[in-house]
Amino acid sequence: MKNTFKKVERLNKKKHITELFQKGSSFYIYPFKILFLDSTDLYNADPDYHQILISVPKRLFKRAVDRNRIKRRTREAYRLNKNELEIRHKLLIAYIYTAKKVLSYKDIEKGILASLKRLAGKPVKN
Repeated sequence: MKNTFKKVERLNKKKHITELFQKGSSFYIYPFKILFLDSTDLYNADPDYHQILISVPKRLFKRAVDRNRIKRRTREAYRLNKNELEIRHKLLIAYIYTAKKVLSYKDIEKGILASLKRLAGKPVKN
């Protein structure tokens, strides 16, 4: 799998987002709260890609520059490490940033990597 982040990998359909927040399971790995849902059964979708949503609350970061920086770093960390997650079942994943300050790329990547390993069912070391 190439290290790309295509448009089809973005979760943007309102129906899917609503379904994820209503029926999805969640866990917390600093600095993210992660919600996920296996969508293969729900939509008979072709499991080519997992779809992700990245959310950074405006309540925590008033400046759009900070929110965009966090989203950019999160996307990049996911793009480079998404091969940890095998494509057997198509997952809908939401990353909700919960830290109170803008973290470095290294810290964000550490959280993304740990979450991808947990979603893949591999043991996670703290």
